[in-house]
Amino acid sequence: MENFEYVNPTRIIFGRGTENNAGEHTARYSKKILLHYGSQFVKKSGLLDRITASLEKAGVEYVELGGVKPNPRLSLVYEGIKLCRDHDLGFILAVGGGSTIDSAKAIAMGAVFDGDVWDFFLNKAVPQDALPLGTILTIPAAGSEASTGTVITNEEGDFKRAVNSELIYPRFSILNPEIAFSLPKFQTACGATDILAHLMERYFTNTANVAFVDRLLEATMKNIIQMAPKVLADPNDYDSWAEFMWSGTIAHNNLLNTGRIGDWASHDIEHEISGIYDVTHGAGLAVVFPAWMKYTLRQDLNRFVQWAVRVWNVELDVFAPEATAREGIKRMEAFFHSLGLGTRLKDIDVDDSRLQEMAEKCTDGNTRTVGNFVLLDQKAIYEILLLAV
Repeated sequence: MENFEYVNPTRIIFGRGTENNAGEHTARYSKKILLHYGSQFVKKSGLLDRITASLEKAGVEYVELGGVKPNPRLSLVYEGIKLCRDHDLGFILAVGGGSTIDSAKAIAMGAVFDGDVWDFFLNKAVPQDALPLGTILTIPAAGSEASTGTVITNEEGDFKRAVNSELIYPRFSILNPEIAFSLPKFQTACGATDILAHLMERYFTNTANVAFVDRLLEATMKNIIQMAPKVLADPNDYDSWAEFMWSGTIAHNNLLNTGRIGDWASHDIEHEISGIYDVTHGAGLAVVFPAWMKYTLRQDLNRFVQWAVRVWNVELDVFAPEATAREGIKRMEAFFHSLGLGTRLKDIDVDDSRLQEMAEKCTDGNTRTVGNFVLLDQKAIYEILLLAV
């Protein structure tokens, strides 16, 4: 096990009706805020009305900025930064899923930075400060409601890049499973895949003697595998949604990183796909992860066998461990299909014409490798993408 420090300052406010207390929690930080959201769902569902009523009751003034899209855009981040500066706003409240929260985090960093916020994403600058922010989660998936990460797409060049900083931990996150009842089935399925991907990125490690966190990761994977079909079959199943939502937060709040070094190559590869083709992140991960597994299988066959047996209930064949591991991958693909997702590039309307470009961009022109479980150069990423065709 590696040495580690763990802290997560995000206050989780979980349960029915908790969004009605948004004003009370926000007022502790500022009385002038940016209210940031994405789709029309927050308006049509009445969620935005409940939130603004709570803000007004608490004496909080707000400036609205909607329009966040999946794979949140840098151009909207710039708009948010300008609003924060022009109106002297002291807090950002993000109402939405990972895209909205990631957009809010980028705005929070950029609003107090003299330079271009995109420099953070290019590793040309390191955040030194950020506006405080809070979240009201509408889509359990990305885990951004309690993480250090943000991912933004720059439309100029189709680059999708990430920043991690403890400065952008949300001060609080409100999680009401009832808000997820009206999610489209596709978003629910992509959310399940995204959560599983966060767990598997951590699970596949070269760090030895991490049995405790292995078990936590396996249990959380099994929970999502069990709960996703339940909420798809009955979208009003509060208890299953509560399990699903809380699993999504725990999967990415860095608790399950402790003592180990995760991989993250599949995320980097998928970012190139969604950066170019605007694919929903979870749908892209359902394609990339099986291909990555098939490519890296022999790096640590025993770990893949352990995952297949403990998570997917594959019967161990001691005389054919690779067959056991491959059966685990096959069952994962079958699970993705059962959710209505594809596992090939053609299933997400991606052809093979730009595979080399994606591999090149992912490695900055083959000047760096991605991943930790196996170090992947441009050629390796291209071969993984070919396995996904």
